[in-house]
Amino acid sequence: MGLSASGGWAAGAHLPALSAVDGMELTALATSSEASAVAAGAAFGVPGYASVKQLAEDETVDLVVVAVKVPRHRELILPVLEAGVPVLSEWPFAVDLAEAEEMHQAARGTRTFIGLQGRSSPTTRWLADLVAGGYVGKVLSATVLASSAEWGTPVSERMRYTLDRALGTTMLTVAFGHAIDLVSMIVGELQDVVASTAVRRPLVPLGQTGRTVPMTAEDQIAVSGTLPGGAVLSAHHRGGTLSGPGFSLLVDGTEGTLEVTAATGYPHLGPVTVRGSRGRARLSELTLPDDYDDYPHLAGTPIHTLAHAYAAVRNDLTHGTATAPDFTHAVKRHRLLDAIGRSAAEGRRVSLPDF
Repeated sequence: MGLSASGGWAAGAHLPALSAVDGMELTALATSSEASAVAAGAAFGVPGYASVKQLAEDETVDLVVVAVKVPRHRELILPVLEAGVPVLSEWPFAVDLAEAEEMHQAARGTRTFIGLQGRSSPTTRWLADLVAGGYVGKVLSATVLASSAEWGTPVSERMRYTLDRALGTTMLTVAFGHAIDLVSMIVGELQDVVASTAVRRPLVPLGQTGRTVPMTAEDQIAVSGTLPGGAVLSAHHRGGTLSGPGFSLLVDGTEGTLEVTAATGYPHLGPVTVRGSRGRARLSELTLPDDYDDYPHLAGTPIHTLAHAYAAVRNDLTHGTATAPDFTHAVKRHRLLDAIGRSAAEGRRVSLPDF
């Protein structure tokens, strides 16, 4: 769902990433109308359906990928789950925690996957192994500074919906959500949070029209919390920035330091630089070991991590493993975002239950 003849994220990223993985291929698609289904089917050389129910009933379909705007996820995912067909949902999963929990409960044993592809990144997996293996010793703190050019700078009409907090595709859920997910894989899950958020630009320019449109999505997110073992994590994500670092993660430990940087606020998509030091040595660049990367020819492209994510999904479906993040993980991430929102609104520390 979401593969259109006119382009978009599904056509520009999902399809080439899927095509790069042996054992996976596009066999059918579905769109929102008969006309667009016919056009997309002709463009990609597969049957095109006008409903997700028809798509799920196609015997050649082993996995349904939902890559449309978040408010439509529920209406498309529930019929697929009812048909018992495995489903991969793009992130953000749902417009809010309640909707995420509803879809999670509806799975009832059907294999599910969530598009938090940063967890499949060769670099993220390597960093998680470095920390778990004691490279920095006992983790003392993790500090994140990230920025997004969006959520404050001029917005196109097509992306205007990302300014509305109620529609579920905001800086908190998208940019911060992806970033904090891979950070959590490296240093562990937050046990509690104290958060401050703000909408510093309640009006945003609409392209070059000379008009402004309202924004209710937070463009400043500051979070502090406790990691397993007592280490402290602090993160500040800024929206509508004009310059400055896109993403940085500093992990300090009793035996060393790791510094992770990316040019954009989307470290799950673009190239990442890793520097490290042991003891009091100066930071120096570290090189990713070859055995983490199954698609080195895609390195530096937005589909590099996504190809690894599809390979993890393929392996889970083929071998019955549980490597790729699923709807259970999606609910865990939504619970963190919900806790951040409640902490900011209520001015208090919010604990996160084990899940």
